[in-house]
Amino acid sequence: MSDPKPEKPVAPTALDHTPVAASLGATLVAEAFGTLLLVLGVIGTALFAADFPAGSDTNPLGVGFLGVSLAVGLTVVAGAYAFGPISGGHFNPAVTIGLAAAGRFPWRGVLPYIGAQVVGGLVATTCIVLIGLFGPDGWLSKAQDGGFASNGWGKLSPGGFGIGAAMIVELLFTGLFVIVILGVTHASRGTRFAGLAIGLTLTLIHLATIPIDNTSVNPARSIATAVYGGVDALSQLWVFIVFPILGALLAGLAYRALFDGTKTG
Repeated sequence: MSDPKPEKPVAPTALDHTPVAASLGATLVAEAFGTLLLVLGVIGTALFAADFPAGSDTNPLGVGFLGVSLAVGLTVVAGAYAFGPISGGHFNPAVTIGLAAAGRFPWRGVLPYIGAQVVGGLVATTCIVLIGLFGPDGWLSKAQDGGFASNGWGKLSPGGFGIGAAMIVELLFTGLFVIVILGVTHASRGTRFAGLAIGLTLTLIHLATIPIDNTSVNPARSIATAVYGGVDALSQLWVFIVFPILGALLAGLAYRALFDGTKTG
């Protein structure tokens, strides 16, 4: 009996690898635009729409934690399908590092991608600041005094959780997020609905962890908000750079060892 027909590889839809046809400039611009879309959608929802009217106890119209969680999922889905075919659609330094650790992305491309992502995130929060300048009296100063939707623990945690909780959450959930990404974008075992699966996973992560530390799992998002969030947000920023990256790195190495081995015997 002849060998079974090999599975047809699934074309990368997002977050798999950098398409060879795209120039370096195009991929970096795509990463910057995708990160801008992500941060603008998520932080814009958190600051403009999560609590609306601000402080209202009667007939509030704000979208709350659920709305912010859905916003991050929707922006990732949109960005993945819009920019994924150009750059792979990482939009997150931790994801880029996790993919490199798993052998899905060249290490030489990591720093340029991270630079583009950080720039995209900063442009997004700067746009929010510019909008806030034309907002109601005191809106911008109140948003900044409240941390500008930055990640944090203690008084910056929506639920009052401590630094240990923030460390565990960022390590654990970023690692799980990267494992999902590696699974749904696998060349032979992946799915054409990878962007949707990734967006829904990020929505779930936010639903579970916003009350703990405002959910990072993305250092570019954390940097972009901390810059406008004040001294406390900047002093706590290191946790939301170190632990998402560590979680992604461990996940990439683990996935490569556990699931990408060659069948023997």
